[in-house]
Order: sequence, then structure tokens, then C-alpha cells
Amino acid sequence: MNKMVMTCLTAVLSLSMLAACGGGSTPAAGGSGGEPAKSEGAKPADSEAGGKKKYAIIFKNTGNPYGEKMMEGFKASVTELGGEVILKAPDQPTAEAQIKMIEELISQKVQAIAISGNDPDALQPALKKAMNAGIKVLSLDSAVNAQSRMVHVNQADPERIGRVQVQAISEMIGGKGEIAVLSATSQATNQNLWIDWMKKELEDPKYKDMKLVKVAYGDDLRDKSVSETEALLKSYPNLKGIIAPTTVGIAAAGKVLTDKGLKGKVHLTGLGLPSEMAQYIESGVSQWMYLWNPVDVGYLAGYTADALVQGTITGKTGDKFKAGRLGDKEIIADDKGTQVMLGDPFKFDAKNIGEWKSVY
Repeated sequence: MNKMVMTCLTAVLSLSMLAACGGGSTPAAGGSGGEPAKSEGAKPADSEAGGKKKYAIIFKNTGNPYGEKMMEGFKASVTELGGEVILKAPDQPTAEAQIKMIEELISQKVQAIAISGNDPDALQPALKKAMNAGIKVLSLDSAVNAQSRMVHVNQADPERIGRVQVQAISEMIGGKGEIAVLSATSQATNQNLWIDWMKKELEDPKYKDMKLVKVAYGDDLRDKSVSETEALLKSYPNLKGIIAPTTVGIAAAGKVLTDKGLKGKVHLTGLGLPSEMAQYIESGVSQWMYLWNPVDVGYLAGYTADALVQGTITGKTGDKFKAGRLGDKEIIADDKGTQVMLGDPFKFDAKNIGEWKSVY
């Protein structure tokens, strides 16, 4: 990353943080098989009555720095577009809590709901209700099922994310030994998809001397992630590596390995925020890890939501739209639904973490 790119990104983030001072609520998703979801019933109130269009985002839970940055990006793009932003996140990462928020947003007659789902299927009735009320629904980061959304905003290629983390831990441990995965919730669609690709990568004969002994779940809660890491170390005294594809989990694991003096004995990689992982990368507890810019994930979701509301796209394969500073984007197939992809995961190591730790 050159200095010019860093300067621009820092400026964008600063604007995002200024924008994030206001309150807000959340969105939902719809559509299946890459076809646009059909909205029935009354249309939400909009700027025709003289007011701003309301765009909502619902993250998994409060107290998650990744989610906070994602919501900052969403607010930045919606503000650029002249809309009103509603930011929502429950105290606990449950589908039930998100369903209540969806119901609230339906009553507020928002134009769009973007949701990072705590469960791929349990939200479907509420999200379909939102779409039937004329609300445009999309998911981001953690997808809901294709029947519950019009399109999904994906942070990066799931296959690349899953495979690269196995490749990383293999290099760190010399291709031999026991490894474990510390995930978020057991229902998180993004985490589960990445883990599926990790398992497929491990089927390659070159990993014959490596063994995945456990997939643990910290529920994206710091204290539980700490406890799950400690349990892994106790249950598997020969553990050589941990993959934590969650920003909360990898930071918690980094702290445990540091406190127990396990640098170089148990290796750590996964997906983390540079600001939270800098100390562990600089100390060598984690040689490197990956992520994308969560601000950009939210920013892209805001422009996607607006394109749906404006009718520029319907969520079907081949639809194209402009996403502000991120440029032109195209809707592509995603299993039974459709998605728009942000980009590839980025590697953070001792050579570049100093540049990024003050950015996000």
C-alpha cells in the first residue's frame, strides 16, 4: 500500500467516524435464485412526502469493533446519497433479537434493510414480511438465505478466505501437528462457509501430517472466546495452531497465548482488525493474519441498498451499478442467490501492520 492510498483511506475513515455520531436502525433481505424478490403491499413512505429515504443496517451484536466500523461505512455512503441512516445491533448475537429490530423497522417504513444475520434461516419470516411491505432487503458480511434477501454483499471470495487461512497455519507450523478453529457462532453463515473451505483445503495430501481436532465457538463475545481458547489449550496439550476467522476471536486468542507465554509454541492466524492485532503481530504471537476493510463492506452495502431502492438493480445476475469511491460493481451468482463482492482478503504482517493499525 503506498502512502497516497493510505492518506485517502484515512481521510475516508475520518469522514465515516464523523458521520457515525447520529443514531439509527436496521434493514433486512429478500429474493431467491438470483431473481428479484417481489414486494407486495404498501410502499414505504419516502422523499415524495418531502422527507429523506430511510436506510437501516442491523449488525449481529453491540461491542464488536468490526461491526462498528461496518456501520460507519454504511452511514458514510448513505449520507453521501442524501439518505437518513438507522443503525441497529442487539446486545446479544441472537436471531430473536434481530427479528424484533426488523419488526421495528417495518413499522418505521424504512426503504431498505441491510442485515448481518445471526442465523441464515430463522430471520426468513420477518424479512419476507419486510419485503412484502415494499422494503428492499439485502444481507452483508453474514448472509441470510436466498429466500430472505434480494442480494448479498460479500466481503471477499469465501473459497479464497478459507483456503488461505489453512495455507497460512500450515506454513507457520511446518505442515505438521494439531490445529483448531475458533469461530464466532455456530449459525454464522460466513464463518461456516469459510470453515467448509478450510476442511476442503485440508483434504489435499500435502496436509496429511496436520489434523483439525476441534471447531470451537466463542459467539463473537470476548470473554467466551477467551474461555474457549483456554479450553482448547487444556483439551489438546499438543495443539500447534489456531485459526480464528473472527475479529473478536483472534484478538481473544492472541491475549491468551501472550498471557500463557506460548509465542512460537502455538501459532495463530485468522481474520482480525489491524488496530487490535498490531500488538500480537509486532510481538510475534501471530506472524500474520488477514482481513478486508470493514468500512468498505458497509459502504458498499449502502450503495447497494440505494441502487435497489432507486431501481437501478433488482438483485439479479448481471445487474450493474456505481458504488461511489469503490467504482463499478456487478451482481454475480451466489449458490441459490446473488451477491456483489468487495474484493480479496489482505495480508497483515510485521512489515505493514504499523501503517494500518491507526487506520482501523
